[in-house]
Amino acid sequence: MRVKQIVLSALILFTALSVALPVTASEPYFSTPDMPNALRYLPAPPAYSDMRFAYDSARYEWGKRMRPTARGEKARLDAEFSINRMAAIFSPVLGIEISPDNTPQLWKLLADATATTGEACDSAKITYMRPRPYMVYNEPTLVPEDEEPLRHNGSYPSGHTTLGWSTALILCEIYPAKQDEILREGFEYGQSRVIAGFHWQSDVDAARVVTGAAFARLHTSRAYLKQLRKAQKEVAAKTRKAKADNK
Repeated sequence: MRVKQIVLSALILFTALSVALPVTASEPYFSTPDMPNALRYLPAPPAYSDMRFAYDSARYEWGKRMRPTARGEKARLDAEFSINRMAAIFSPVLGIEISPDNTPQLWKLLADATATTGEACDSAKITYMRPRPYMVYNEPTLVPEDEEPLRHNGSYPSGHTTLGWSTALILCEIYPAKQDEILREGFEYGQSRVIAGFHWQSDVDAARVVTGAAFARLHTSRAYLKQLRKAQKEVAAKTRKAKADNK
């Protein structure tokens, strides 16, 4: 059983990476067994007869209405699952370029930390293998090329949401003066998955709970806290320089 679970975890990870653009090498701070197990604290996804699913269905229809708008275009771009996309979203908020060259300490922190928090979704994804909205309704999404690979990846909780919300929480620690703007962007990255048709609202909501649990676990890692301090110093220096250059 343990071997089977490891194999399934590897398949899910491979599928997720296959729909991403450039993949950043990472060194997670903890392995999957060390992370909080969502099966032990997270409710199961709602059944089709559950009133919670009625809300999921209503939110799916809301998402489709957003697709022809500018918000829909953002959701299409947010289908990219990568640190590169996180950099594109959050660089304007911080007022500096987030990149391997300009902010190497922050880049390493984000790559390693989000790889760690992402592992907290695995147990629930594998166990429930919840079908995604476009599969249930047999309707197209905003990103057709991602549909076939993600048919084999459980919908609950949302991995994209975990990436975006983890990044937002980390950046709030680094630059608290911009916490509201950072959290807004992190929140919207998750909502993009509802708009694009790849996730139910309950998948996104559950992922934020999973992320919070994983984020707390991160803070028991000395290596994470050490890298966090490096990133904080780096960003402080970069933002001071950016402000001085703009005077």
